[in-house]
Amino acid sequence: MSEVKLIPFVVNSVVNQADAIPDGVEMIQAPAVWDASQKGKGRVIAIVDTGCQIDHPELQSRIIDGRNFTKDFGGDKDQYDDNNGHGTHVAGTIAGVGGENGVVGVAPDSKLLIVKVLNEAGSGSYQSIIEGIRYATDWKGPDGERVNVISMSLGGPSDLPELHEAIKDAINQNISVVCAAGNEGDAREDTPEFAYPGAYNEVIEVGAASFQRTLAPFSNTNNEIDLVAPGVNILSTYPGGKYAVLSGTSMATPHVSGALALIMNISEKEFERSLSEAEIYAQLIRRTIPMGCTKQAEGNGLLALGLVKQLESLFSIYTTAWNEQDVKNEELTKSNK
Repeated sequence: MSEVKLIPFVVNSVVNQADAIPDGVEMIQAPAVWDASQKGKGRVIAIVDTGCQIDHPELQSRIIDGRNFTKDFGGDKDQYDDNNGHGTHVAGTIAGVGGENGVVGVAPDSKLLIVKVLNEAGSGSYQSIIEGIRYATDWKGPDGERVNVISMSLGGPSDLPELHEAIKDAINQNISVVCAAGNEGDAREDTPEFAYPGAYNEVIEVGAASFQRTLAPFSNTNNEIDLVAPGVNILSTYPGGKYAVLSGTSMATPHVSGALALIMNISEKEFERSLSEAEIYAQLIRRTIPMGCTKQAEGNGLLALGLVKQLESLFSIYTTAWNEQDVKNEELTKSNK
């Protein structure tokens, strides 16, 4: 069976300390909803990737469990450390706790299930990925926790039925599956590029945007793109207790994965019940802003978590104005009688 690889990404720089809320976290307006969402508390996000530095100061308190499905570390199932760097970077964007010299993730109070399916070179078998997805789907935590989101910044050219079935099974159990679109883009919006599992209709496929709110030239475009998130010059955690600035749709994906943890908590409180995967997807798409690209490039637009509250505030101004006008009209009618 052929291999799946990390979606190519660029390491722009590596540093020893960060001391910031990353621009990507700010851009999607995560801090604006932290109070309402309890910063993702109670949610578990499975990162199906290269593993994670389990003792990174920003991440060690967030990791709840994990499993190794590669031959790295002698195939030890309990050794899911990151010997590549990619998975640790993804983890920080989702749930970095923001230490003294660190970075804050989108959902810093969420928990991480680390599923190592890619080796040191960033490649793995389709079988290991399928097993990793099924492990995340069936996993139960020490207190009965279940996975709420599966985040995958990996891909390959093959549409494998067994992979598709594993993903559909996860979604049928109300797990949101978020996948990177891929970095084979040619800076043209009218030429499609597909990578799997991102191109499956059932997953949430994420493209990359710049901080200037333009589509990243490397971002794949196709008719299954759901939305875009920051994916250029993204600051996050890196092995060795360090931090790095990376670029790619791999970096956009965890912004959405973390955002879903926040949205789940907000929506459950508002609706006073648990929402289905389809309902959560609808709540996610409510929080997007068009950038002016085609639907094949940006899907529903750029993630903006504070948008609903902003629209509600704007609408209340108009409602107040209309109510005041109604009162004036009523008084005028009475005076003319």
